[in-house]
Amino acid sequence: MIAFAPFFPLPAMIAIGVAALLLAGFGLFRRMRGAWLRALALGLLVLAIANPSFVSENREPLPTIVAIVVDRSQSQLMPERVSQTDATLKDLTDRLAKFPGIEPRIVEVRDNGQEESPSTKAFAALNEALSDVAPARIGGAVFITDGQVHDIPEAGKLPGFNAPVHALITGRPNEFDRRIEVVRAPRFSLVNAQQELTFRVIDDGKPIGTPADVTIRINGEEVGSLKAEPGKDTRFDFKLNRAGTNVVDFEVAAVPGELTNSNNRAVQLIDGIRQNLRVLLVSGEPHAGERAWRNLLKSDALVDLVHFTILRPPEKQDGTPINELSLIAFPTRELFVDKIKEFDLIVFDRYQNRGVLPILYYDNIAEYVRKGGALLIAAGPEFSSPNSIADTPLADILPAQPTGELDQKGFYPRLTDLGKKHPVTRGLEGSESEPPKWGRWFRTVGVSDVQGSAVMKGANDDPLLVLNRAGQGRIAMLLSDEGWLWSRGFEGGGPHASLYRRIAYWLMKEPALEEEALTARASGRNLEITRQTIGTDPGEATITYPSGKTEKVKLVSSEPGLYRASVAAGETGLFKVTNGELSALAHVGAVDAPEFKSEISTTATLKPMADATHGIVTRLAKADGSAEPLPQILTVNGNVRIEGNDRMAFRLTNESVLKGIDTLPLFNGLIGLVALLFAASAMWWREGR
Repeated sequence: MIAFAPFFPLPAMIAIGVAALLLAGFGLFRRMRGAWLRALALGLLVLAIANPSFVSENREPLPTIVAIVVDRSQSQLMPERVSQTDATLKDLTDRLAKFPGIEPRIVEVRDNGQEESPSTKAFAALNEALSDVAPARIGGAVFITDGQVHDIPEAGKLPGFNAPVHALITGRPNEFDRRIEVVRAPRFSLVNAQQELTFRVIDDGKPIGTPADVTIRINGEEVGSLKAEPGKDTRFDFKLNRAGTNVVDFEVAAVPGELTNSNNRAVQLIDGIRQNLRVLLVSGEPHAGERAWRNLLKSDALVDLVHFTILRPPEKQDGTPINELSLIAFPTRELFVDKIKEFDLIVFDRYQNRGVLPILYYDNIAEYVRKGGALLIAAGPEFSSPNSIADTPLADILPAQPTGELDQKGFYPRLTDLGKKHPVTRGLEGSESEPPKWGRWFRTVGVSDVQGSAVMKGANDDPLLVLNRAGQGRIAMLLSDEGWLWSRGFEGGGPHASLYRRIAYWLMKEPALEEEALTARASGRNLEITRQTIGTDPGEATITYPSGKTEKVKLVSSEPGLYRASVAAGETGLFKVTNGELSALAHVGAVDAPEFKSEISTTATLKPMADATHGIVTRLAKADGSAEPLPQILTVNGNVRIEGNDRMAFRLTNESVLKGIDTLPLFNGLIGLVALLFAASAMWWREGR
């Protein structure tokens, strides 16, 4: 190629060229002697001023990029598929290495551990890997996968990609698998309310044809089993027995010869909502602390409160006719016989035995507690009096007996060593300092024979708050009636609302307030483990992964009575955590993740894309597991138009990169000088004849 680099600007070069042309033309027109030589000399002079050069480019051809997308998702982790994938990848790269103009680019598709709903996004990985490659350099793409790809674009519509797409399918053509999935389920449910959900057992591949045995568990406890017809919706009725997140787990029995058991379980997370708790508050007489209990319970939207105050005890006889009294008669039989089971908690606030309740009713209350009920005694001076309820059949379930003494000196309520660990009192605001950052109380009821857990202490380190179990139920005793001082802000007040509410909810068996508890929950793709205990170090927890792998993890103390651990899940599915006799379930990731539905290999998903781009889809193994031969490789210049099941065609590129430019000036140096001297000499010689 010849290029010009004139010594003068273009207008000047045009003027010089026109002048030379006119002079040469005038001489030729007049037939002057030596006109041709003058024209040649002028032409060479103009050419020398134009400074022509021979230019040659030094280019290096660019290789054709062939993307090899290797599926390493969870459905590809079966040993047979792993070996097929590894062997195919090695064979394919070895063959492509024989073509010097082809550069393979390997892209592995894995679960990045961050997705809530894992899926095989092979085309997203392909686009990312080829983002720095010009479309003209892309020769094709080969997917080594089981066919379970979840981001396949519309056939033939890959922006910036105009080359064949081939798929090499792992697995066997005759695979079958039985799996289970939840079709419809509520997200929320009232505790102990009848609910229903629908699930379906699915046979992938060839139908198995036999009914499926399905086991249902709620929070790890088996609640039912039934037979389900594959391919048909099956209904299941259930009740949740606790508030918070509940794990409903369906497991279909494995069938001999099925592909995998990893999808034989389906999980549904349902939030249990507790119905309003019914609380019966009985105040023995009007007093300053009565309003504190009433206001607290009335302010809780989850509590339906029934409150009675004994304003006219039997011994108060002033002769007023009954029909002139505006007081409501205390419905003792209705409350403590007919409807006692409807209450979640009974509170006796400074109540004493003055004949209002028949003795038999106290026995009924004790039986109510033993069968799962809850009783709170907020005691005052009456508990040490001759009319104490400790002298009734309630004595069998009370965690402490009165001594008949009252200590009425000021004191700061403090947590015991056990109370610093117990969830009812642990971390109460103000308890961390000495003395505590709250106001004093001025009365403590003396007790003896304390059973259960004394979590707070009063004057002289005497028990102040005692918690205990009786049969299936629970009972608490607050041995002072001066908690209302905190609610009134005396000496700065104190956490009365928090304390009273925790006591009430512990009595009503709130899971978060259990002394010995193990919980696990998913936080993103991490598994958060919490162990609550009032004992010593609980040791290690054992995690069972969805794949069956187990791992031990150290529980680290975060505060008294609370141990925690956080583990990167690494897998998606249902995790089981155990520590001693306690266990907990947690599901990490979406419960309906595409990656864990159908896992049989298939050629159908990628075939439309392969057909649209003149690629092929072929299996790597026969039905008996023996290997199929890898298709031959065919390189094509220009767009691929051929089709065939036995050849993988790749489009070769003609792109190159400029490495340098070589320039040879024609009129610089000796060559230009010789040409000009020759023309001038010839012109002088001709005119001199």
